[in-house]
Amino acid sequence: MKSSSREDQQQRPWSFVTNHARVFAFIADQPRARLRDIATAVGITERTTIQIVGDLERAGLLSKTRDGRRNHYAIDTTRLNLPRVKAVTASQLLLILFEALERQPFS
Repeated sequence: MKSSSREDQQQRPWSFVTNHARVFAFIADQPRARLRDIATAVGITERTTIQIVGDLERAGLLSKTRDGRRNHYAIDTTRLNLPRVKAVTASQLLLILFEALERQPFS
């Protein structure tokens, strides 16, 4: 008997951190990572990873340049919109995010 999607959702771990934030943090940590590696580490499909990277590029949060057969991503932390936490720098926010993700593994 096949389980329903509701049962699957109840068994999967959940997180307060969005997939966009997880992809962003992974790229900040490993700017030469392949999309396949990002997808595996975050636990999403490669197609979803491509969409998220596109969203982050359109938002101006990252840019990519071709380096041989790989992409190299560059994070632009000045583009983060942090209106409620002006006392926290973008770098500090990324450190907080890394710490939160270390407690909750990607896979």
